[in-house]
Order: sequence, then C-alpha cells, then structure tokens
Amino acid sequence: MQSPTRLVLVGLGCLTLASCAWLGLGHQKHPPEPPAKPTLVGRIASVPADRRFVLIQSYGKWSVPTGTILVTRGADERTANLLATGESLGQFAAADLQAGSVAVGDAVLLLPATPQKNLPSPPTPATPATPATPATPATPATPATPATPAHCPPAAGNP
Repeated sequence: MQSPTRLVLVGLGCLTLASCAWLGLGHQKHPPEPPAKPTLVGRIASVPADRRFVLIQSYGKWSVPTGTILVTRGADERTANLLATGESLGQFAAADLQAGSVAVGDAVLLLPATPQKNLPSPPTPATPATPATPATPATPATPATPATPAHCPPAAGNP
C-alpha cells in the first residue's frame, strides 16, 4: 500500500497541471499584425480651375479600382480625399475631389483596406404584407336557430 503523503502529492500535482491548462497559461498569444502602410500610387499632375477633379500621374500601372478613396499629402500638412473615377489614359487617371485642398505635385496615396470586425449587418427593408386573398362580398346573415338536442323537450314558444 502506498503512503498517504505520496497520494496527496500526486493529487496536488494533477490539480496544478489542470489549473494551468484551465487558466490558459500554456497558450502563447500571437502579437497583433502591424498596420499596413499606405502605398504611393502617383502625384497630382493637374488641377483644373474649378477644382472639382484632378489628374493623377501614376507611378506604374494604374490598378486602383473605381470608387476607391485616395488620400493626398502636400506641403504645409495639406491633405485631401479623392475618389477614383475609373477614367484613365496612359499614365494619367482622373479622380474627384471629395474634401480638402490639392496642389500640383502632391503625393497620392492608396490606404490599405481595414477589415471590418463585429459590425452589425445593415437592416433589410421590410417587405409589405400581401393580402392572402381578396375579401369575398358579405352575404346577408340569416338568423341561426340553435340546434335542440333530441333528449331535451322544446322550449315554450319554439315548435
């Protein structure tokens, strides 16, 4: 037979190992991924007088999808938001000016897409209830006489 001290020590050892596993002490946490850096895609080549759109001279092949938000950075901490229109010719592409101010020579940056986590789904529009069948015209109601059970005698005034 084994000594009670040995059994107690084995029991405590088992509890210690189980508690470490339960607390998650044996798991290694992965460090968060560093944020992706903006990509330099071009420079502002031309700003028409009305300042509603700009021409971008791309550095390489223009592969920015239509509707993508671009950011410009210029001297004196000047920034602007642009919306890629999808129009391009050679090394030049057009973008609509959304906000801010631009000047010729400002850097045009493509920001990385940020993953959207735990966002509620947009509400779906409610569909109107369709009537099951059109209502039938009402028929004149006839007074119903209650059925008299066979074992009951007729009431006074009823035949």
